[in-house]
Amino acid sequence: MIIIEAILKINPNAKVAITDNDINQIEWLDGTTPIPKADIEAQIPEVEFDNAMADLRSKRNNLLKDTD
Repeated sequence: MIIIEAILKINPNAKVAITDNDINQIEWLDGTTPIPKADIEAQIPEVEFDNAMADLRSKRNNLLKDTD
């Protein structure tokens, strides 16, 4: 899933299929221009950070809601 999120961060309109969550097994669909593996790998830490921040915000919001 993180690989797809990284791809969509680069190209929000990308259509892909990934086998076994393996970055070496990406099938580019519907004429989507392939993105270099290095570019996808470079986006993965950003996606992980974004996901961690979203989780943190959700937990914070729940704690704030509980204290209201």
